[in-house]
Amino acid sequence: MATETSTTVHGGRLVARSLRAAGVKKLFTLSGGHLFSIYDGCRAEGIDIVDVRHEQTAAFAAEGWAKVTRSVGVCALTAGPGVTNGMSAIASASQNHSPVVVLGGRAPQFRWGQGSLQEIDHVPFVRPLVKLASTPEGTDEISGLVDEALRVALAPHSGPTFVDFPLDYVFMEASSSGLGAGASAGLIQEPWRGPGADGSAVDRAAALLRDAERPVVMAGTGLYWGHGEQALLSLVEELRIPVFLNGLGRGCLPADHELFFSRARSDALGNADVALVIGVPLDFRLGFGASFAPDADLVIVDVAESDRDHPRPVAAELYGALPATLSALLAGARGGPLEEREAWISSLRATEDEKRAAEVAELTDSRAPLHPMRVFGELAGVLDRDAIVIGDGGDFVSYAGRVVDSFAPGCWLDPGPYGCLGAGPGYALAAALAFPGRQVVLLLGDGAFGFSGMDFDTLVRHGVAVVGVMGNNGIWALEKHPMEFLYGYSVAADLRPETRYDQVVEALGGEGFLVRTPGELRPALERALAADRPALVNVLTDPSVAYPRRSTLA
Repeated sequence: MATETSTTVHGGRLVARSLRAAGVKKLFTLSGGHLFSIYDGCRAEGIDIVDVRHEQTAAFAAEGWAKVTRSVGVCALTAGPGVTNGMSAIASASQNHSPVVVLGGRAPQFRWGQGSLQEIDHVPFVRPLVKLASTPEGTDEISGLVDEALRVALAPHSGPTFVDFPLDYVFMEASSSGLGAGASAGLIQEPWRGPGADGSAVDRAAALLRDAERPVVMAGTGLYWGHGEQALLSLVEELRIPVFLNGLGRGCLPADHELFFSRARSDALGNADVALVIGVPLDFRLGFGASFAPDADLVIVDVAESDRDHPRPVAAELYGALPATLSALLAGARGGPLEEREAWISSLRATEDEKRAAEVAELTDSRAPLHPMRVFGELAGVLDRDAIVIGDGGDFVSYAGRVVDSFAPGCWLDPGPYGCLGAGPGYALAAALAFPGRQVVLLLGDGAFGFSGMDFDTLVRHGVAVVGVMGNNGIWALEKHPMEFLYGYSVAADLRPETRYDQVVEALGGEGFLVRTPGELRPALERALAADRPALVNVLTDPSVAYPRRSTLA
């Protein structure tokens, strides 16, 4: 093995030097022999190796790191089943535009086709999910290829990339001269600092916005990735526009800001005359565009053009760096009918207040097992303003998404439109490692726990005091209630009632609390948040409560 003063280093060290030059601090992984050289390189270069219990969690942790830091997240998955186990998380990162670099192990090239352990060509089946998928053809190509994977992952639209490394190449040595220079020389840019949208497109949009009496902003994950929150704040405060947020966009305007709304969304979108749709696709969450009034002018704003056609006509499309685009839009749209907009805001505030008041009964419901809303009513009283809240579940997390408030960017994480359960522990691990002084609270259903519950062991081993709050109703509620509505019966939708998942977490080295009644909930939450280790508050919730769902699968 090469020494520090050698002119050559092994391939794993090349990987690590490129990562370090790009500012990567953590590598999430599950131990695999194909990756030993990369581990050795990371150890030598000062990159922390964070090991988990399932490759899916490693990839979700890399995505979680990307989400909470708005920088690239990196995981290493061993050959064959290591890569295939991470596929769902890679697909999730793709749909969320999360900049993740996935490093794969690979059977040795000199034995290729002879049946080495875990030999399979990953690239063809990974490629549809990533922006780049490649394999170096020699040790001397490793550094440049890792640099390229980092650059491509961060370029708009950001997203995952994949590079796997033949075992022989990554253990061989190559010259160390200039390694990582591509990253360290600034080739990995900050695209949100770049130019905004085309001027003529901005002019068209500004003219629409300037004349609007009932404008609205619907913004999402792309706003967060594009670092557009400050420019958005300036725009909506001066032009007096109500704002709705989803996905990672939550918190980009504080939940207690006068122009932030959530409960009045259907009224606002359905009656707006101009809608700025910023960083969010017109997918099922927005009724494929039907959430907006048929005659509303939609202005699409994002960092880059979508790879899907819009499901309805739009009035203008603005693609470019969001701070510059939104600032130009503000400059061109001044002078609108502010009196009418104030009346519009007041009407939406009345609707918002009315709907929030109607929730009080559920937030204070005294039943046992508990109404899920009671859980979030109590949780609101113990969360810090900058707490990072993570959702991993079906109906339980749907309630959370409706009522849990976010006050800063990066404070709400959920699986996004791909909807893959099991993301929570990986997200929570990354969030707690990135921000060790902040509350990290994982909201999960009892069904979701089955996907990655063993990674509470990971949380314990790495010393992160994540608090899990479980809604345990003993069913797959997201499926059971709709199936019974459609057919009068349900199948494959029941779990074991009152399972002691809190004892599972205790057995893994954490703290566990069982909550059967509303009076037990607040003390359990306070004790869990005060613990110096991971904890799970296992709340038995009423299985008869069905989330009032409006959206459909398509």
